[in-house]
Amino acid sequence: MRVIGVLDLIAGRAVHGRGGRRESYVPVASAAGAAFAAGDALALARTYVDRLGVRELYVADLDTIAGGEAAGSQDALVAALAAVGAPLWLDAGVSSTDRARHALALGAANVIVGLETLRSYEALKTICGAIGSGRVAFSLDLREGEPVVATREGGAVPPGEPAHVVAARAAAAGAGSVIVLDLARVGTGRGLDFDLIARVRDAVPGLMLLAGGGVRGPEDLTRLADTGCDGALVATALHDGRLDAAAVAVAEGHRSLSR
Repeated sequence: MRVIGVLDLIAGRAVHGRGGRRESYVPVASAAGAAFAAGDALALARTYVDRLGVRELYVADLDTIAGGEAAGSQDALVAALAAVGAPLWLDAGVSSTDRARHALALGAANVIVGLETLRSYEALKTICGAIGSGRVAFSLDLREGEPVVATREGGAVPPGEPAHVVAARAAAAGAGSVIVLDLARVGTGRGLDFDLIARVRDAVPGLMLLAGGGVRGPEDLTRLADTGCDGALVATALHDGRLDAAAVAVAEGHRSLSR
């Protein structure tokens, strides 16, 4: 079970995601008992890696995902986070081959293509063909279990399909990994929808499967592994100590039942 430390970035600062309500996110000022300047993303990343033994990082550039005027302004910070030394999963609103290649140029090991900003499954197929399926992770963005489909101009992913069907379509388009991420559960400690995750696991056999949003502690990581997940995206439980270095090490040794 891979424990992947999450950093959400807004205006150059690491913020604490909660419930997907991005306008209310506040800067992170401590994690695992270590205090640092509010929003210091590099300090948070180093805390994950050095104090908690986290081996991979997930960075969400929320400015670029939102597509506002600040889009792309956090590139230097993203590159610095990639240089920390832990493989980086980068979620930066990628919906084209050019943006995918740009993410790799910043140092990302894996490029996230999120349902929230995906124009079409054909676009996902093109990205996978251009940079390789093994480097593309499809983020199945949900809100209370319902897929969040792009509404901006040009969005062509049909709404109303169940989450596991969307995941299967992404797999057919070539995605090498699928991430189940319920934005409404992020930072809430509500736990995960294990039944939905199990349906997605059945729909994408053989693909790497990650999940995030609401991880409460070690028991959730064990249950995710037993559900067939290969890894979890975690932030809050790492910040507040519910997952310490010992728990991360134990989770890393728990083999997914899908493998």
